[in-house]
Amino acid sequence: MELDHVEAFVAIVRRGGFTRAASTLHLSQPAISRRLHLLEGELGAPLFERIRTGAVLTDAGRAFLPHAEALLASMRDGIDAVGALRGAHRGAVTLAVVGTLASTTLTERLRHFREAHPAIDLRLRTALSSEVSALVRRGDATLGLRYDSDPHPDLVSTRIHDEPMVPVCAPRHRLARVRRVDPKALAGERWITFPPRSGVAHEPYASVFQQRLAALGLDAAEIIPIDSLTAQKRMVEAGFGLALLSESAVDEEIRTGTLRALRVPAMRVTIPVVLIHRRRAYQSGATRALMALLTAWPKRP
Repeated sequence: MELDHVEAFVAIVRRGGFTRAASTLHLSQPAISRRLHLLEGELGAPLFERIRTGAVLTDAGRAFLPHAEALLASMRDGIDAVGALRGAHRGAVTLAVVGTLASTTLTERLRHFREAHPAIDLRLRTALSSEVSALVRRGDATLGLRYDSDPHPDLVSTRIHDEPMVPVCAPRHRLARVRRVDPKALAGERWITFPPRSGVAHEPYASVFQQRLAALGLDAAEIIPIDSLTAQKRMVEAGFGLALLSESAVDEEIRTGTLRALRVPAMRVTIPVVLIHRRRAYQSGATRALMALLTAWPKRP
């Protein structure tokens, strides 16, 4: 079994087809098909079912995929281990982070990290919590910052912070200056939040929001789905509805007065922020330096 055959298989899965996989690997489509054919011969089972609209994984393909991803991730670990011999704080580190955590506090810490370690190539990716875990598991990200622990046996989760969730409104909202808001006063209000994602069974951020509304008897409230944190904040500022957002995501707006934090004691809730990495991954000096910074977050640098 050749490593490039495994690489071709994973590329087909991730890119959603043979043509895109061929483009990603800078190969012709017949070359990609040939590699897959040889891999299937080694395994003794077809990995894809060819249909008119493309190809879908067979049972054998689904069974082989996590092992193929782990193999490629292990290879990258080996490359990183050799590269680390050139220096303790060199190389590339990819951090996958939930977009709502990319606050001023975190971005400032990352800026200080880059200034302190100019030889480290720090790369960032944003995703949902479940997607952050997937990126780390298959080696596409070295570290991940997500909400709530991931029980997957291939991952190590370290709880680094409990992020307060804050209900916010426009400055001129009728409840903006009320000292203590009774949950009953929220009846009839619209709420702005992220739309549900297909194929995502449990997303901690969305679950906290839904649980809070249900606990207050507001589960029938009108929901406005907005697939952007920035757009959500601008919509709330404009008076289109309320939102339950992480404190670090709205600290700047609350300081400048473009958003108001609603004083609703019944909605006080925190959500764990967790640093994850692969259990058996090689940790370079660059990776350990970034881990040290992230475990100190959200303390100021």
